Amino acid sequence: MDSTTISLCKDILRGVGRNPLEGKKKGGIKAHTIIKASENIPCLIRYSEAVRHDHTFIKEAQNLPKGSIITFDKGYVDYEQYEVFSKESIWYVTRLKENALYKASEEYDIPDEADSGVLKDEEIVLCYGENKKKEHRARRIAYWDSANERLFEFVTNNFELSAEKIAIIYKKRWQIELLFKQLKQNFPLKYFLGDNENAIEIQIWAAMLANLLITLAKSKLKRSWAFSNLVSVIRQQLMNYIDMYGFLEDPEESWRAIIKENKDKYKYSLFPE
Repeated sequence: MDSTTISLCKDILRGVGRNPLEGKKKGGIKAHTIIKASENIPCLIRYSEAVRHDHTFIKEAQNLPKGSIITFDKGYVDYEQYEVFSKESIWYVTRLKENALYKASEEYDIPDEADSGVLKDEEIVLCYGENKKKEHRARRIAYWDSANERLFEFVTNNFELSAEKIAIIYKKRWQIELLFKQLKQNFPLKYFLGDNENAIEIQIWAAMLANLLITLAKSKLKRSWAFSNLVSVIRQQLMNYIDMYGFLEDPEESWRAIIKENKDKYKYSLFPE
């Protein structure tokens, strides 16, 4: 689960940041998105003005099936919702904020066969609510990423999976970032045909649907295509009535047929036209 912000040229929806001293602040729309890791396509999208904080969207995830594992970044911190997840048997994996207050309850032994990056695995209690009287039982994992030389502190309500498995699950969160990058690079949302909220949302939905259709087409092709190349080829053929899958499997087939026909036509000619 994550969100991406699309900047707008007009102050239609409130953008983030302070108001400039001169002129007007640009607006922005935020797309809060949940994707299925196995399919790499959105299964839930909600739009809001860019100024709305991410954690207000986390309640949308409580309708997930029991046993689901959802991962998100530190922008979605909401201890009360974490407790709801635990009661609904929904597992979350996220990171702990640097200023988070918690009480260490029990430290677990790290198995000898565990990843060398696992530094600590412990049970903690997160306090929330009025006067911090409510408590949420969670698990904190300190993990050293030697490749990037960074220390990560993960927090989860799953006590069964190994510590390195929790780290791998959080790493899968990068998949949604790649989806946002794919959308913004191949379907530029810099110019909008309408100047009201409804028109902007419709145009973003159109880009999302186009991305979904091309993803489905790509999954049915045996030929390996880069997504950006596939978008470019399809864009050029939109007004042509052709067998799309046949064309995409072998775009050069027609050219090879013409070349072969010409070769056969002038095979025994001294003066080819």
